[in-house]
Amino acid sequence: MSDLSLPPLALLPAERSAVPAHVSATDAPMAWPTPPYADYPAAKRFDEPEPCEVEGLTGQVSHGLLARLDMESAVAYVQVPPARGNLKLRFTQFRRITLKRPLQPGLAVLDGPVGLQLQRPEPVAWVATLAGGVQVQGHTLGHVSHVAGVFLFPPAGGVEDGAVLRTFMPRQAYERVDIGPRIGELLVEQQAASAQQVDAALQEQDALRNRKLGDILVEQQVLTPEQLLDAVEQQSRMPMVRIGEALAALGFITPQQLNDALELQKKDRSVPLGELLVRHGWVNRSDLQTALSRKMGYPIVDVAQFPAEGEAVNKLPYAQARRIPALPLLMRSGRVIVALEDPSARDAIDEIEFATGMKVVPVLARAGTLLAAVDTLYQRLGHTLWNGAAAAPEPVTLEFEADDAGKLLATLEQAHDSHESAHEDDGNQLEQSDNSLVRLINTMILEAKGQGVSDIHIETQPGRAKVKVRFRKDGVLKPYLELPHTYRSALIARLKIMCDLDISERRKPQDGKINFSRFVPGQKLELRVATIPTANGLEDAVLRLLASAKPMPLGEMGLSPANLARLSTAIQRPYGMVLCVGPTGSGKTTTLHSALGALNTPDRKIWTAEDPIEITQEGLRQVQVNPKIDFTFAKALRAFLRADPDVVMVGEIRDRETAQMAVEASLTGHLVMSTLHTNSAPETVTRLLDMGMDPFNFADSLLAVLAQRLVRRLCKQCKVALPASPQQADELLDDWLHAFAEVDKRPDREALRADWLQRFGVDGQIPRWEAKGCDHCDHSGLRGRVGLHELMLVDRDLRRLIQTSARAEELQRCAMASGLRTLRQDGIEKVLQGLTTIEEVRSSSNS
Repeated sequence: MSDLSLPPLALLPAERSAVPAHVSATDAPMAWPTPPYADYPAAKRFDEPEPCEVEGLTGQVSHGLLARLDMESAVAYVQVPPARGNLKLRFTQFRRITLKRPLQPGLAVLDGPVGLQLQRPEPVAWVATLAGGVQVQGHTLGHVSHVAGVFLFPPAGGVEDGAVLRTFMPRQAYERVDIGPRIGELLVEQQAASAQQVDAALQEQDALRNRKLGDILVEQQVLTPEQLLDAVEQQSRMPMVRIGEALAALGFITPQQLNDALELQKKDRSVPLGELLVRHGWVNRSDLQTALSRKMGYPIVDVAQFPAEGEAVNKLPYAQARRIPALPLLMRSGRVIVALEDPSARDAIDEIEFATGMKVVPVLARAGTLLAAVDTLYQRLGHTLWNGAAAAPEPVTLEFEADDAGKLLATLEQAHDSHESAHEDDGNQLEQSDNSLVRLINTMILEAKGQGVSDIHIETQPGRAKVKVRFRKDGVLKPYLELPHTYRSALIARLKIMCDLDISERRKPQDGKINFSRFVPGQKLELRVATIPTANGLEDAVLRLLASAKPMPLGEMGLSPANLARLSTAIQRPYGMVLCVGPTGSGKTTTLHSALGALNTPDRKIWTAEDPIEITQEGLRQVQVNPKIDFTFAKALRAFLRADPDVVMVGEIRDRETAQMAVEASLTGHLVMSTLHTNSAPETVTRLLDMGMDPFNFADSLLAVLAQRLVRRLCKQCKVALPASPQQADELLDDWLHAFAEVDKRPDREALRADWLQRFGVDGQIPRWEAKGCDHCDHSGLRGRVGLHELMLVDRDLRRLIQTSARAEELQRCAMASGLRTLRQDGIEKVLQGLTTIEEVRSSSNS
C-alpha cells in the first residue's frame, strides 16, 4: 500500500493498482485533477462554481458551491447559501472537499488495425489515518498526489459505468494515507518476508520519517554538484534562525551565556557571535557547526572529495582563500558557492564578494578539513602562494585615525607606486588589498558625515587618469581626494556590494541604499547610492547621505516673523492643501517635517508617504513608496484615505493622478501637505492647472504655497558689521522695490529705509556684513546654510483669480498686495540681518 504521509507518492509495483499522477505546486488552482486513466477527460479549470460538500474537522458535513481551490495559498473559497460571498477556508480547517457532480469516462481505444477498448482497473481500498488517530476508509479509482494533499476518486453509483466523484484531502488533515494492498502484507502473503521483518522495517521507517531535515544534513555530506545545488535550494527555503538562538535551542549554551556573548559582541562587532562563543569556550567548533547545519540548514560539503570547478576556484586568490579560509566550489547564475567553516561570518562573505565580484552562497565545511582541501586543490591547479597572478596579499595593517584619510591615502599611493615600479609594463589593474580599500571608503563616509556633506561624487576617468572624489557641502562641490586609476573598478564594486547591487551589471544605472551601521557599528547613517555608466565602459557613483535626522522646530527654520505666523495659521486649518516648492535639495522635506512636528499631537492621526524616508518622527505613520512594485504616491494616498487620517503628507506630486488625489483628499476633510518642483509660489498654481486640475476644486482646496531656497550662511565666528555706503544701501532698496511690477503699488522708498534702520540698523546706519574667513569656516567666510522663503496665502481675491486660470504675474501682483514677499525680498532682509550675502541671494532667486 502506498504511503502519502510524506509526499510525493511512490509508484506502486502491482499491475492493477491505482496509478498515481503528480501535480506541481505551480499548476493553476482551479484545474481539478481527474483519474489517471486514458478514458477520463484531462484536468481543466472550473467555468463556474461546482456543487460540493465539505467535511469539517469534527466530521460534520456542509453543502455549498466551490468557487476556487487555491493550492498555492492552501485556501478553498466556498459559497454557503444563503450567503452570497465566498467563505475562505484554510486547508487546516477541513478534512475533505468532494465535488458532487459525477465525472463520466469517455471511450478510449488503442491505435492499430483493430480498435481495442482499454480495460479500466477496479477501484482499490484506501485508509486514511487522521490527526488524532481516527481512521476513515473507502475505495478510489486511482489517485493524484500533490504537495498540498491527495486527490481521490470514489466510484459514484455502479462500478461498471466508471462514473466517479472527486475528493480532495488536505495534507494537514491526515497523518498518512494507505492506498491499495499493503506492501508488507503482500510480502508476508507471498512468503518473501516474515511478519517480524516487516514490523522491524516499519519501525525503522517511522524513525526516519520523524527525523528533521537538519539532522539528515548533519549526517549526510555533499559529494556531487547535483547534491550541492539541491541542498542549497532546500536551505534557501528554510526559515531564518539566529546562530545564538540555534545553539540555545539545541542546549549547547544557556540563555545567560547567550546574553553575555551578545553584550561582548556590542564592544567588538568585527567578531561573529559563533566565533565569540568558541573563543570563550562556551561551545566547541563541532557544536557550532552542528547548529549551523541542523537549525540553519547549511549543507555540509565533503571538501576533500568534492569536484570543485577550476573556474570558480580561480575567482579567489590562493593566499586569500588560505587566510580566510574559504574554497569556491561552483559558479551558477552569477553566484559563487563557497565552502566556509562558519557560513554566518558576514565579514568573510563580504571579503569574498569583493574579491570575486560575485554574490556568495555560503555552505559548510567540516572544521579542520578546509585548509588542507584549499592547499590540495589550488596546488593541483598550479597555484602557489608566490604566484602573482593568483595570490592576494595579506591584509595590510594601516595605522591611521578614524577621522584622517590623508595618512590612509598616502599608504594606498605608496602601495600603488611600489606596484607600478614592479610591474611597469604589465598594464594590469592593481590587486590592492580589499581591507585597505574598505577602510578608505568607511573613513571617507565618516569624514563626509562629520563635515556636514550632503553628497559624495566618485568620478572615474579613462586611461591612467586618477579617480576623483568630490564632496558637496552647503550646496557647493569641492575636491576631496584623488585615487590611482587602478582602484576605480574595485572602488565601484565595493560600493555595489555594500548596497546589494549587481556587481556584474555595468551597462545601465542602478540604485541602492547602504545601511552604514552594518559596516561601522554605532554609526546610524544611511546612504542612497546611484551608479551611472559613463564613456569608455566606466561607471560613476553618487552617494547621498541620509542621516537619521530629527525634525527642527518650525520656529528655528529661518522664517521671517511674518511668514512664520502666517504659515502656522495655515497649517492649523482642519482641511485644505499646503505645498512646499523649490528645486532638488532646497530643504522642502525638512520644512514639511517641521510643520508636521508642530501638528504632531496625540489627537491627530498623521500619515506620510515618502521616497525615501529621510526624517523620522515618533507619532507619525511613515510609509516608503516603491515605484518598482507599482506602489506609487497616488496609491499610497488612496490607501491613506481609507485609514482615517487627519493629516496626510505626500513626499512629492509627480503626476496628474497624485495631484488629483491630493485635491480630492483636501476637499474631503483632510489637511494635505506635499512638495513640487517649481520656481515660485505663483508658478506652482499655473503648473498644477496645466497638469489638468479643475480650477474651481483646486482653488477651494489650496491654502498656502511656500517656495524656498537654501543659500550659504555667513560664518558666525568671523563676520563683522560695517556701515553700508549710500550707493550700497540704494542698490539694496532698488532691488527690493523692483519686485513690485506696478510702480504705484510700491511702498515709499524713505519709509522702507526708515523701517530697515529700525529693524536692522547698527549704530544708526544700514549695515554691510562681511566675513573674512577663519579656521571655523575653512577660511571661506561661509559655513552652513539659511533658507529664503516666499509664502503665498490663498485669500478670496486670489481664489477668484485661480478659478479663472489667471497668469502667474497676475497671481503674484494679487498676492503681494496681501503681504507676499518674494524670495529676493526675503533674501535682502536676511542680508541686512547678517545671515548671508547679496551675491548668494541673487544667485538663487530671480529679480
